[in-house]
Amino acid sequence: MVCSDGQLQVGFYSNTCPQVDSIVRDVVREAALSDTNMAAVLLRLHFHDCFVEGCDGSILIDNGPESERNAFGHQGVRGFDVIEKAKAQLEGSCPGVVSCADIVALAAREAIVLANGPTYEVPTGRRDGLVSNVSLADDMPDVSDSIELLKTKFLNKGLTVKDLVLLSGAHTIGTTACFFMTRRLYNFFPSGEGSDPSISPNFLPQLQATCPQNGDVNVRLAIDEGSEQSFDVHILKNIREGFAVLESDARLNDDIATKNVLDSYFSPFGQTFEPSFEADFVDSFVRMGQIDVKTGFLGEIRTVCSQFN
Repeated sequence: MVCSDGQLQVGFYSNTCPQVDSIVRDVVREAALSDTNMAAVLLRLHFHDCFVEGCDGSILIDNGPESERNAFGHQGVRGFDVIEKAKAQLEGSCPGVVSCADIVALAAREAIVLANGPTYEVPTGRRDGLVSNVSLADDMPDVSDSIELLKTKFLNKGLTVKDLVLLSGAHTIGTTACFFMTRRLYNFFPSGEGSDPSISPNFLPQLQATCPQNGDVNVRLAIDEGSEQSFDVHILKNIREGFAVLESDARLNDDIATKNVLDSYFSPFGQTFEPSFEADFVDSFVRMGQIDVKTGFLGEIRTVCSQFN
């Protein structure tokens, strides 16, 4: 597994499709007007695409029950229609040029900007993969994974412990479903009962009120309590203080290596001495976007993102 810098380049489409950025931006902004969670949805789509077969649009394929997008680990992933709409417009402007995988990466950047996060240059030149199979998504990081397993899954993709913390920071925006909370709130111990002791006693009643035992598992709650619409370091503060919503986020505060990364963003000497969460997130996110990319003569440029040519 390699994260390769050399194969992708900023401005890859500057001559062949110079309007690519503006077309993707307009489609994403329009989608966000009717769905306040769209920024988080598109961030998640890029992450889920890259963690299976690399960043190659494999998650977009819809060719029956064996399609990767039907994997258990991809539950709740959406945004496919937004990518498809951008693709249709790009096919009208510059047919056969822009890959679906690149549209996913560009849409994620626009999503971050929409949530008042940092803007950045997206290296492009990805080609679309030729494989999409539900079984290939078995190794997706999961909310109930141990911290050791999470570290291993990221390491297997060429990502560091710091990347694990920063990419978990994408949870600064968006919501999750009570479905993902049941174990943490009611069945945490091997005995099958009790709640995760890392949840602050000031926060537990609120979580249990939102997601009561045997309640509606489709009810949604903010992942970054108190700052779910804004892209900021607040998610890391919540994790440190026992206000993490997702179990996998909470585990970052249990492990010495990941806790050190968390703590580095909260210097006792004030903000002057703290690294920038936003800048570091972008570095990790761009690196994630280079996992096992197909370039050159590999893969294809799909005409429709949900189908192989």
